[in-house]
Amino acid sequence: MSTPLEPTGGIDTLENAIELKDVEGLSQGQIVRRRFFRHRGALVGLLTLVAVSVLAYSSIGAFGIPGWWKFDYRTPADVVNGGAPTMSLPTWLGGSGLAIGDHPFGQDEIGRDIFARTMKGTQTSINVMVIISVLAAFIGMTVGAIAGFYRGWVDQALMRFTDLFITFPVIVIGAVLGNLAGSAGAFWLAVALGCITWTTLARLVRGEFLTLREREFVDAAKVAGASSFRIIRKHMIPNAMGVIIVNTTLLAAVAVLLETALSYLGFGIQTPDVSLGTMISEYQSAFATRPWLFWWPGLFIILIALSVNFIGDGLRDAFDPRQKRIPSGRKMARAAALADAGADYAASRDENRDER
Repeated sequence: MSTPLEPTGGIDTLENAIELKDVEGLSQGQIVRRRFFRHRGALVGLLTLVAVSVLAYSSIGAFGIPGWWKFDYRTPADVVNGGAPTMSLPTWLGGSGLAIGDHPFGQDEIGRDIFARTMKGTQTSINVMVIISVLAAFIGMTVGAIAGFYRGWVDQALMRFTDLFITFPVIVIGAVLGNLAGSAGAFWLAVALGCITWTTLARLVRGEFLTLREREFVDAAKVAGASSFRIIRKHMIPNAMGVIIVNTTLLAAVAVLLETALSYLGFGIQTPDVSLGTMISEYQSAFATRPWLFWWPGLFIILIALSVNFIGDGLRDAFDPRQKRIPSGRKMARAAALADAGADYAASRDENRDER
């Protein structure tokens, strides 16, 4: 029969005891997953990003697979309702009754469907975001890992090379590279941007590797005869994966806004390709007369950027062991009751010992 735990501290001790009880018997991956799904903002962001992605890719189709939406983003159609959105809200929200219509997001001046164009722009933004994130993560992880592991002149050379990129404004370099790559399509624009957004991650990975390099398991791997490449790949990168994943996720949100800004300025995605930034740039002259041309691209930019930021915040809290979930009042009361019972039990045990 188990006995109550004896208290050894105050509120902090109770919180630590509750935290340890929650993760007892779980692996590191299970702990991270549990912490992530307990983060409400991250969960909402993940569900929102998944919903936006499913809507964008399934509606107009992608990768040669046709979608279920009947209008193409490039083909004009007859202007309906003066180009205004045909979607209406339900009566309990002040609308005329829930209806979708043929053009729920409206049409532009030549009759192109804004819903199809917004979905295509969302696809482009998501594709660019993924390519930039993966490429920047690979370059930043490689540069940071080599600099942090080998140190010496290798570290100095790579960090001065990184500082050279940091000294130039990203938006200026992105404008130059985007102007060169934009006409070649979204893929090469994403590659160009990925080659200049890795600097922050490289410095973070370097700092993590400088710490991991002095750990006992690295010394043990060296004694066992493991090569430097194997030590970096098998032992050090997995231990730095928390920093890499979190900062890559936050970089993805920056990538969306960077591509949008460059496309708005005319240095990003070029016609006939469509992105959310090019839509805002193209329709800026119609802001006063047809504001719905701005509503939908702007809304999806906000949804994507906020969702990725919330996911990054959740991953940061999940991977950081210093982040603690504050127990609820019920759990604190239960822990306090157990602590009091432990104190009573210890006092009774001491009295019995004295009597004997």
